[in-house]
Amino acid sequence: MQNDVKVVSMNKAVPDQTGASPVARLPVVLLQVRDKAAQQLKESLQTLFDNADDTLFEMADRAHNNAEQNIFFEAMRDLRLKRKSIERNFLDRFFESFLRLGQYHIVEPTLADPVSFDKLALVHNDDLERTVAVDAMVTKVISRDGVALSQVTTRLNELIPQPLTDESNPLGPARLCDCFLQAGRSLGVEIKVKLIILKLFEKYALSNADQLYEEANQLLIAAGVLPELKVLPSRRSTDRSTSSSSRYTDAHRAESAALVQATESLDRSVQEVFGALQDLLVHVRGSLTPRKEGSGEARPISSSDLLRLLSHLQQYVPNTDAPDDSDLRTQLEHLINRVSVKSGKFRVVGAMDEDVINLITMLFEFILDDRNLPSSLRALIGRLQIPMLKIAVIDKSFFSRGSHPARRLLNEIASAALGWGGRDDTQRDSLYSRIDQIVQRLLHDFVDDPQIFTELLVDFLAFTGDERRRSELLEQRTRDAEEGRALAEMARQCVQQALNERLLGRTLPEVVVRLLQEAWSKVLLLTCLKHGYESSEWQAGLMAMDDLIWSVEPHDDADARQRLLDLVPGLLKSLRDGLSSAAFDPFATGDFFSQLEALHVQAFHHVTRAADEGAVPSAPDALDSTSMMAVVEEIVLIAPGEQILSEPTLQLPADDPGLLQVDTLRLGCWVEIQEDEEHKLRCKLAAIVEPSGRYVFVNRTGMKVLEKTRMGLAVEFRRGSIRVLDDALLFDRALDSVLGNLRKLKGP
Repeated sequence: MQNDVKVVSMNKAVPDQTGASPVARLPVVLLQVRDKAAQQLKESLQTLFDNADDTLFEMADRAHNNAEQNIFFEAMRDLRLKRKSIERNFLDRFFESFLRLGQYHIVEPTLADPVSFDKLALVHNDDLERTVAVDAMVTKVISRDGVALSQVTTRLNELIPQPLTDESNPLGPARLCDCFLQAGRSLGVEIKVKLIILKLFEKYALSNADQLYEEANQLLIAAGVLPELKVLPSRRSTDRSTSSSSRYTDAHRAESAALVQATESLDRSVQEVFGALQDLLVHVRGSLTPRKEGSGEARPISSSDLLRLLSHLQQYVPNTDAPDDSDLRTQLEHLINRVSVKSGKFRVVGAMDEDVINLITMLFEFILDDRNLPSSLRALIGRLQIPMLKIAVIDKSFFSRGSHPARRLLNEIASAALGWGGRDDTQRDSLYSRIDQIVQRLLHDFVDDPQIFTELLVDFLAFTGDERRRSELLEQRTRDAEEGRALAEMARQCVQQALNERLLGRTLPEVVVRLLQEAWSKVLLLTCLKHGYESSEWQAGLMAMDDLIWSVEPHDDADARQRLLDLVPGLLKSLRDGLSSAAFDPFATGDFFSQLEALHVQAFHHVTRAADEGAVPSAPDALDSTSMMAVVEEIVLIAPGEQILSEPTLQLPADDPGLLQVDTLRLGCWVEIQEDEEHKLRCKLAAIVEPSGRYVFVNRTGMKVLEKTRMGLAVEFRRGSIRVLDDALLFDRALDSVLGNLRKLKGP
């Protein structure tokens, strides 16, 4: 039965991945690199474990004594039992290392420092052997494929916020070895076996590192990430041994020159991106401080003076949750007019700075209208318009670099706010308070040093990371509870079916019907949960039920008496053992068995009399003193405290628009449901329970808040009372919308 029940958790929405929500914020090409590498590493691990048995068996065959031989045999057994766990843990750690690339605190590998031979006495022998083995493996990969790895590291540095080294690169041998060591910590084997397994990891995983780096570089080049760094031809195992140190040195000299060229190219690409934006913005230029006829020659305001004016306006941003109706451009125009009057010279904003102002203004117009954000938090985020404008004036890569600290801070705030409910207490809610602190800090402290965005981003990522870990723990408990509930529900259905097949439409002694429905059903339920409905234990439970029913029915065949004599002792023992294992009330059990004993004695006498007289016993004659019960209604088992979902029972056609919308829901997506005229509920799809088709939703803390059937959700979609929230990055959505509008203005 276990195979028929499936609870799909967020962690399983994508094979071998961790929580989709934070990972999805990485650049798409980085996800492609990760997934491609994960597939190769997964296949390598499978090959490793497929060959581990043979290797360990050969070692056992060469063992000098029984004790040493047993070590290898025990290792084989331990490895078989923990194989899946090690594979899963390795991939989890691999995915986690990529997740850290999108954060500002990148944890360095936990491998020991290179061994210093004058300190060997301070290192435990086992740790020393393992460290020496890993160092040798890492050195071998670096000397063989170091150039390709450095190219991957260089390209990744263009996509992530913090500097990355070959050692901290998730694809680097140091990180891969660390993931494998951590994943195999549960192995209870001796150091000699661990070293053998490490050598197998080198043979089947690290030996193909060149292919790993070649494919990663090709994907990054295809995405336009430093295509100037030409990928060197892959060196297969046949010619690796011929590589010399001089070639390696020459390659690194060429690499250094290429890095300088790439840096210059990156600066040009930022200008090219902003230049393309300016081509679109030319149609809205002139709306800020338009030049009046008869005025003197206009003098552009420098960017530094513009920043001072913006800092002045920044101090007067209203401290309210309501969005400010006054347009930033209007405020700035009034301020520039005052400067012009005071200086006696007509001042205007330069074309480039005006383009930045117009673009930021349009972006925040989109943000303030974005229904995916709760209104209170939307207004709070809207107060960041001037700080974001200032950083865009200072650094034009704000528009072209997805990992820009200010841009990421805005995206992270919006992502965290997605699940914030409208009824949350703004005064006491930790998320609202943290976002408010960020807004206040930027408005009060940000002048012209961009480092403040990095500091705030690091703090906010730490805060949301703690919240996410707590919510994921509660969410996992919710999924586990739903999985257990689904298994229990399926088991009850199996027991119900078995009872109804044997009792529905029949007339039997009341005590037997009660015994089967009230007591034996619990035995069958536990058996089904523990062993499954295809097990011998389940079949034995059904047979006991069939035998009990047969033993109290009237029979006229000659063999019935002997069969009854043979059957009853074993039947009663099976019933007693089963009820005892299910911890059924011993007093009720005693009462049942007293009545059963009377029934069996009576049945035995009637069968004996019928055999002696040749009469056919009728049901009333056979059980004349027994209270009988006709089972005319289908038996339904309901767990204590459980309620059946009162969802719509209508059946919609397969192409119904509501059903089609339900089928597009993915695990981890956020929805907003209109509960009544005033209240809306924001929740995340955490699990889809099959085969019952129950959709389980949780709030941002991971607590279950809603459960719907597929049909029930379809009805909500048809009513328009449920809306799927767009969890794409806020800045990217806003920029796409603004660019689309600008292209329409430009025309064909």
